[in-house]
Amino acid sequence: MKRGVVLAAGAALAFVSAQVASQTFDAQGRAIDGDTVAVDFRLLGVDAFERRQLCRNTAGCWECGKAAQDFAADALRSKAATISLKSNRSYGRPVATIIIDGQDLGERMIRAGLAVPEVQYLRDEPGRARRYASAFAQAKAARAGAFSGSWIEPSRWRRGDRLRCGR
Repeated sequence: MKRGVVLAAGAALAFVSAQVASQTFDAQGRAIDGDTVAVDFRLLGVDAFERRQLCRNTAGCWECGKAAQDFAADALRSKAATISLKSNRSYGRPVATIIIDGQDLGERMIRAGLAVPEVQYLRDEPGRARRYASAFAQAKAARAGAFSGSWIEPSRWRRGDRLRCGR
């Protein structure tokens, strides 16, 4: 998951159910204010379009990365989230899966055409890998989100590849 959706844990953890046992983990935090700390999580097995990334459809270039960020933010605001920390890390950040109202956020983002699956990171979760691959195939067939036109893999975009409309 070279680059998944980065979520502010300070906001996300406010939604976690009180029944979840507390966990200890190492992460780099940042102060929002004197008594609020945020920690970034990366979604396991998901590589979402980057915040400044552009995609192209018949109407022209559009901010698919901003759409991915907004989709995740809206989903986290909507209902309580269950965050499951994983033992692996990516780019020095904790990795997690997030379930909102019984739905996997990563799968929802892929199905919406705002992320691609990174199933190589899901070897220990074959069911999730199959669901992500299926969601990707369905999103491409439905021409959802970025899959309605031209797009660049987020990992390639981070290495400097751009569409002609890219800044």
